[in-house]
Amino acid sequence: MRRRFCSVDRTAMALMRVATAVFAVVAAAPGWAADLQVTDGDTLVLDGITYRLEGIEAPQTDQTCLDDKGATWTCGIEARDRLRDYAGKGEVRCTDRGPDGLYGKRRIGECRVAGESISISQWLVQEGWALNAGARSRFKSDRESATVNRKGLWKGCFVSPEALRRFTISTASLLGAACPPPNNWKIRQTLFPDAPAMPSDCAIKGRMNLRSQATGYRGIYHLPSCRSYERTKTPHRWFCSEQEALAEGYRKSFTC
Repeated sequence: MRRRFCSVDRTAMALMRVATAVFAVVAAAPGWAADLQVTDGDTLVLDGITYRLEGIEAPQTDQTCLDDKGATWTCGIEARDRLRDYAGKGEVRCTDRGPDGLYGKRRIGECRVAGESISISQWLVQEGWALNAGARSRFKSDRESATVNRKGLWKGCFVSPEALRRFTISTASLLGAACPPPNNWKIRQTLFPDAPAMPSDCAIKGRMNLRSQATGYRGIYHLPSCRSYERTKTPHRWFCSEQEALAEGYRKSFTC
């Protein structure tokens, strides 16, 4: 009887070793879906840490641009989706470069996809889905190349995300190959809407709020299930997910 128990114990231990080995192989396999979330064109969440990609700015998900025919398009959604496609090519690793100056609870990250020779930031600028930013003007030549070749945003007309945040409607530079004369007020109103249109499947409302800013947040977001949702008539932002709203420094409404 004792020998039978020993045999059973050895079999169980062998099965546990096999199961552990299989789990280790699966966990080590390249794949971004379990560990990485892309919230917009220059922000990702890796292992629970929110990183804004170093040295660039991409359009907000609810930002409107003009295409090469002069029609409006959701350029922020397109930039986010292109980043998702690129990040999905392999495992992503980020080097923490310190707190984000725009929102201190985010980190600045120099991020790369395994097997790629350039950073994600540089790739986004090369392909025209982000602008180089910062005092050091990194990726300047990549931006110039994207501009000349009319890649991504540069095929149409848009304004920088910083100009949109500051709402410098009368003085912001119009960027891209399809821009009309800079004094075209109608185009400026299109690129600087008083109330941004809701992108498809992005129904979360965001409102900037001074009271919330005093506690370290940029604003408050309202889910469709919140009692405050219908009362929030003119949102400043639209978010496609709670993760995006949190990454942008907004907190959930207390009415949810």
